[in-house]
Amino acid sequence: MATQVTANAKRSPSFLQIAIALQTLTIFLQAVSAGLVLTSSYGETLHSVGARVMYGASMLYVLAAVLAWKPGGGSPRPIWHASGFLVLASVQVVLGIAHVPSVHLPLGVLMFGLSVLALARRQR
Repeated sequence: MATQVTANAKRSPSFLQIAIALQTLTIFLQAVSAGLVLTSSYGETLHSVGARVMYGASMLYVLAAVLAWKPGGGSPRPIWHASGFLVLASVQVVLGIAHVPSVHLPLGVLMFGLSVLALARRQR
C-alpha cells in the first residue's frame, strides 16, 4: 500500500521560505529602527546592529537558495535572486555608512518590497 499525499496536506515551510521570511522581517525592523534614529538616543545603535543582522539574513538567504537548488537539481533562479539581494544589502550598507539618505532610504523600501514579493512567490 502506497501512501498518498493529498493536495490539502499542510506543508511545513522550507529552509528557503524561512530564510526569505527572516530577511523580510529584518528589513522591516530596519525601517522601524530608522525611525528611532530620528527620535531617540539609542536609535542609531539599534539601526547599526540591525544592519548587521539584516546582512547576515541576506547571506543566509543565499545559502538556503544554494541548498534548495543543489539536492534537487532545480532551477538556479532563486540563487540569482538571493545573490541580487546580497548585492543590494551591500550597497545599502555602504550608503548607510556614507550617510547618503537620499538613496539609502528608497533602496530600503525597494528591498522590503522585493523581499515581500519573493516571500509571496515562495508561498504558492
